[in-house]
Amino acid sequence: MTYSDPIGSPGPQFPEGFIFGGSTAAYQVEGETRTHGKGKVAWDDYLADQGRFSPDPASDFYNRYEQDLELCERFGINGIRVSIAWTRIFPEGTGQVNPEGVQFYHDLFSACHSRGVEPFVTPHHFDTPLPLFEAGEFLNRDTIDAFAEYARFCFEEYAGEVTYWTTFNEIWADATNHYIEGTFPGGEKAQLHKCFQCEHNMMLAHARAVLAFKEGGYPGKIGAIQSLEYKYPLDENDPADIAAAKNEDVLQNQLLLDATFRGDYAPDTLEIAQRLAAVSGGELDIREEDLDIMRAAAKVNDYLGVNNYQCRFLKAYDGENDLHHNGTGEKGIDRFRLAGVGKRVNKPGIPTTDWDWIIYPKGLFDLLVRIKLQYPNYKQIIITENGMGYKDALIDGFVDDAPRIDYVRQHLRWLLKAMELGVNVGGYFMWSLQDQFSWTNGYNKRYGFFYVDYETQRRIPKASAYWFKTVAETRRID
Repeated sequence: MTYSDPIGSPGPQFPEGFIFGGSTAAYQVEGETRTHGKGKVAWDDYLADQGRFSPDPASDFYNRYEQDLELCERFGINGIRVSIAWTRIFPEGTGQVNPEGVQFYHDLFSACHSRGVEPFVTPHHFDTPLPLFEAGEFLNRDTIDAFAEYARFCFEEYAGEVTYWTTFNEIWADATNHYIEGTFPGGEKAQLHKCFQCEHNMMLAHARAVLAFKEGGYPGKIGAIQSLEYKYPLDENDPADIAAAKNEDVLQNQLLLDATFRGDYAPDTLEIAQRLAAVSGGELDIREEDLDIMRAAAKVNDYLGVNNYQCRFLKAYDGENDLHHNGTGEKGIDRFRLAGVGKRVNKPGIPTTDWDWIIYPKGLFDLLVRIKLQYPNYKQIIITENGMGYKDALIDGFVDDAPRIDYVRQHLRWLLKAMELGVNVGGYFMWSLQDQFSWTNGYNKRYGFFYVDYETQRRIPKASAYWFKTVAETRRID
């Protein structure tokens, strides 16, 4: 099924005030990871030990953000997602403040406003300070305390400069890459109980930050960003496939959505989470005092950021754990077979990227409608990441990224369809604003509107940038 407009119709239009944005993350764009007073994060040694690629200078955003913001203004991009590098503010995670790091973000936010680009700011994007990481990351409840204090500092320091805050980026990705897929520093595999516990603890940290923001009376709005993927059973008539899809839905989606909008966990969520935690020999520590805090925060969340790139098709699986991450773009090598949960499979006829990500835009529509129906107390959704990793080629000074344009166009069509059915969506941010360092994928996986020549740091607008400029100016897809 494809959503299309009647022949001759100009098509539906995005509303006035809709944000057309591009996304970044501090560690992926800033460079200067060990200078200007910035403290260490686990990624520093992890990447150095691997010796495959370096996060310096990445896109050199620390020194070139004015150039990127000028491009935003020129190409109709009126929102930018940025994260604050925790260790630029608190080099050790707690304690002494680094004034140079604090001033950098004042300067960045001022430059955003001078260009008419609204900053959407996240205090944590996969970059926990090294001392806290070594002490157990978010499995250690002391890290929850440290994050709450750090977030409160940011709210106070940048009050009036930042209107839109999101506490965390992709709690699921943080948890799964540390404790299931094992692709982040210190990564472990198939530790379901640790993954669930990490998700819960980070949602508790989110709740404490939200309450601090509201109790402080700071201007603006606050929410969280969740990485969500609709889960389909491969065979819709097979109870075993249906159960596998439900298992992974709770693991990635429902536990976090319950925590966001309920502040506790529905009986079916908790039953599945406890059962899956037992598969890896653990159990969950969910305290009533945690839920009291989370319930209070759930009532005052202002919006949900949704990062969505693909959906999943699940088949029942009773074999051993078999997990292999495609970080190279060598198509067909990704495997996710998780004991007790199920296995991800490709459905015939549905295309995939070189990194084995499924291209099925209707999954975004189904996800948004699901949130509206299951959590009617939600207030607003902003698509904070969506986009296509591609091996862009610079030919004669130009990048023709037509597959990316097609990918984004299809997702925007389904987004408009969801909005027509009453889903309140306030903006769309493509990942990413410019090409940048991509964690486990290095530099060959490009996402940006603007091609970055990493040797010269020259920015070159891609075909997608010109296309998106028209979309932003007309608020229409076609």
